[in-house]
Amino acid sequence: MVTTNIPRLVIAAPASGSGKTTVATGLMRAFADAGLAVSPHKVGPDYIDPGYHALATGRPGRNLDAYMCGPERIAPLFLHGAAGCDVAVVEGVMGLYDGASGQGELASTAHVAKLLKAPVVLVVDASSQSRSVAALVHGFASWDPEVRVAGVILNKVGSDRHEALLREALTESGVPVLGAVRRVQQVHTPSRHLGLVPVAERSTEAVEAVEAQASQVREGCDLQALLALAHSAPPLTAEQWDPTTTGLRAGVPQGGTGGHKPTTGPHPKNAPVVAVAAGPAFTFSYTEHTELLKAAGAEVVPFDPLHDEALPDRTAALVIGGGFPEVYAPELSANEPLRKQVAALAATGAPVIAECAGLLYLSRSLDGKPMCGVLPADARMSGRLTLGYREAVAIADNPLAPAGTRVRGHEFHRTVTEPGAGAAPAWGFTHPERRTEGFVAGGVHASYLHVHWAGAPGAAARLVAGAAAHG
Repeated sequence: MVTTNIPRLVIAAPASGSGKTTVATGLMRAFADAGLAVSPHKVGPDYIDPGYHALATGRPGRNLDAYMCGPERIAPLFLHGAAGCDVAVVEGVMGLYDGASGQGELASTAHVAKLLKAPVVLVVDASSQSRSVAALVHGFASWDPEVRVAGVILNKVGSDRHEALLREALTESGVPVLGAVRRVQQVHTPSRHLGLVPVAERSTEAVEAVEAQASQVREGCDLQALLALAHSAPPLTAEQWDPTTTGLRAGVPQGGTGGHKPTTGPHPKNAPVVAVAAGPAFTFSYTEHTELLKAAGAEVVPFDPLHDEALPDRTAALVIGGGFPEVYAPELSANEPLRKQVAALAATGAPVIAECAGLLYLSRSLDGKPMCGVLPADARMSGRLTLGYREAVAIADNPLAPAGTRVRGHEFHRTVTEPGAGAAPAWGFTHPERRTEGFVAGGVHASYLHVHWAGAPGAAARLVAGAAAHG
């Protein structure tokens, strides 16, 4: 255990849509522009906001999900990501006290703030209220005495007069106003069926959006007061998460690592190559996954299924994460040489891990466009959003886990596959409903379920061991 004192803030809100992403990302960039090394974090499973955080800070955006990774890993993961930084900014999820459905505070922003002993700044949409804002802030500040709501940023303020009324009302709440962002300056960040458009798809527009958010925060917020508040966070005592030891410690009891030892430092010439799908169609990936793969001894090589016509040289395993293949179905289908290579690799029994978007890419077709044909399933867009945390158990031995392994994950998609599960399903869901889902065949593991490997110790080491054995 170590005790560290990393200055830190949690940016929260009473509800989704209040503007916390704009404020958090803008604050990150404003601090970075002031010469600070900023560590960006996001509460919950979201992949898209961390992309904007990374753009704002120049450091990897990292998730803090107490449901998927366990409350006990939140402080260690935070310390790992924030090591060497001057300040950390944590963007919350949904409303401050909204967590995993039916499980109290678990995985809520408030829960994570308590685990990090971090002060909370509440971003309030003030567009349709004046004095009532004081009652709202008082309620949030007093609901849980262990949550320190230490400041308010007023968002969507209409005028100087409106701001004066809001500030006057809040003097009675005892919670200081640390900023007021005007309604007319709201930054437009394009979105679609699963939320914001990822950074990788926007390039110049994304940079401009982050700059505009930073400008809003600089103009409307007291940066010195916010930084002082971050410095008021008390020391945090925890064991810093380490990808070089985490996988082995829990991996062996779950089926072992096939004798393959993790390594640090330069990759040996015979290190198994794990190819990881990237580019605009496959943007969903947790930073820790690559760190765990490298720590387990793999050479991780990204490739873009939209443009690369061949897998990286010596590919021994393939990871295809989440993203938006439905947006790029014609282009993915047109890259026939790569589709055939992916199918050929899967046919050899090499480990092939596909989550959500990867599941669609491995299917026979997506919205009528030919895909890789690895799975006996067809995928299409649907009008129904499937969203939520899941508890699951591995039905069969697979490249990530032996049969019987229990995990916690997250589903987030507006597509369906027909059928929804193979003869050997990937997972049996146990909560909130019972059903089977996904496909396991040979070395292929394909499913809609997103799993954070920091919460599934041994998964990365098992995958790399399989890649080394396949050779």
